[in-house]
Amino acid sequence: MSVESVIGLGASRADLMPSPIRPSWVLEGSPVARNQLLSVSADGNARSYIWDCSAGRFNWFYEADETVYVIEGGVVLTDGTGTARRLCAGDTIFFPAGAHAEWHVENYIRKFALIRTPLPKTLVLARRGYRFVKRLFRGGGRTQDAGALGTSKAASFI
Repeated sequence: MSVESVIGLGASRADLMPSPIRPSWVLEGSPVARNQLLSVSADGNARSYIWDCSAGRFNWFYEADETVYVIEGGVVLTDGTGTARRLCAGDTIFFPAGAHAEWHVENYIRKFALIRTPLPKTLVLARRGYRFVKRLFRGGGRTQDAGALGTSKAASFI
């Protein structure tokens, strides 16, 4: 299977298109959100975006796993227990599918988002079984995960 590769530059300056926040989610102000799709994985399960938003307070419900890297500005996120966390440029956070957070954008935020649709549990179990059998025939040996390689982990927020 061949894979075409295209390298794009200036992604943080992407031309953003209107991406309105659902009116029922807005709690305060009139936040204006925009985004631009940057990439889609070959299997269609992962997408990357640049997204920005003006001041406002709103709910956000995550239908898929989302990893966020804040490029510019900041936000105060509050979870269902009332715990608040401030994120600013350079911060990374992970929202699992099914999570909910209240966003309070005081001025402006620009983020890079990687959104991945989780596989159904039956496929995850089948994949684990396949990998187990594959290791048996290869004589064991596991690949190291990112944690074992000493990379930092993103903050998780539910």
